[in-house]
Amino acid sequence: MTATATETYASVKPPRIGLLDTARGVALLAMATYHFTWDMEFMGYLAPGTAETGWLKLYARAIASTFLFIVGISLVLANKPEIRWQSFWKRFAMIAAAALAISVVTRFVFPGEWIFFGILHCIAVVSLLGLVFLRLPLPVTIAVTAAVTAAWVVDTWVAPNLLRSPIFNPRYLAWIGLAEMPQRSNDYVPIFPWAVPFLLGMTATLLAMRTRLLERLAALGTGSSLPAKAGRHSLAFYLIHQPVLIAIAYGLSAVVPPAKPDPVESYLKQCNASCMMQEGEALCRSFCRCTLDKLQTENLFTEFQSGALKPDDGRIMALASECNANAQ
Repeated sequence: MTATATETYASVKPPRIGLLDTARGVALLAMATYHFTWDMEFMGYLAPGTAETGWLKLYARAIASTFLFIVGISLVLANKPEIRWQSFWKRFAMIAAAALAISVVTRFVFPGEWIFFGILHCIAVVSLLGLVFLRLPLPVTIAVTAAVTAAWVVDTWVAPNLLRSPIFNPRYLAWIGLAEMPQRSNDYVPIFPWAVPFLLGMTATLLAMRTRLLERLAALGTGSSLPAKAGRHSLAFYLIHQPVLIAIAYGLSAVVPPAKPDPVESYLKQCNASCMMQEGEALCRSFCRCTLDKLQTENLFTEFQSGALKPDDGRIMALASECNANAQ
């Protein structure tokens, strides 16, 4: 009888869960606070690298993980017991178009750090992958989720960068997530490891469908709070909020100009933030101090900081290579 009841719950269309809208809305508001920190850094109120280090780095990762976890939940709720193809392709087209627009705009505004595979790109691709898991038996989905999660744990904590390879460094492969040194980007969310929260969201929901948990959550109501309303229009909020926030930061800079930062401090913080995306803190401190000393010794620091001397210049690459060897 228990097995029959479980099968019945799994074959019925899941209810709408208003709490999910609220959770998505809270994540959107958290994202807006993080992006405003980035905007304040961009305008010069915060030292370069601030938004990419310390607790803000963890904050950003927690927000992205929450979004992708919710995407996994929503994909299951919207396409069980059968895939709603028209609705799926309509939403996929909207997300893909928005992702493409962001890439095009940032390519012109931030040519050195344009967004070639950000959160929207990731959501679009994992949504396609999710269709496969909707058709597979639940044990297979659980096994794949466990395997990908274990691979992330090993690559992050047990044997850092074990799965990485320079083969994946070019942008046309970096989206996979196995790049050893990916191209700089203002929003880089590759499939690995960011498929982990998505798969966890899918798996948790597929398991919950075999119980009465979803009905209990749905009974809490749809919610009329500001976060819930924002959560029901998440894509529009995402596209609109950043232009508004950066306009506010720009307006503030016109009224109260930021103090001019110390160039040495700014260089070290930005260098460390970039380096620690791939390496440990101690090694990065040594590497960045070494490159700073060499830039100053060879009278290249001012030219490099002004942007007149590019990172791919032979002199910069040579001293970076030397410092990297010394730091190892």
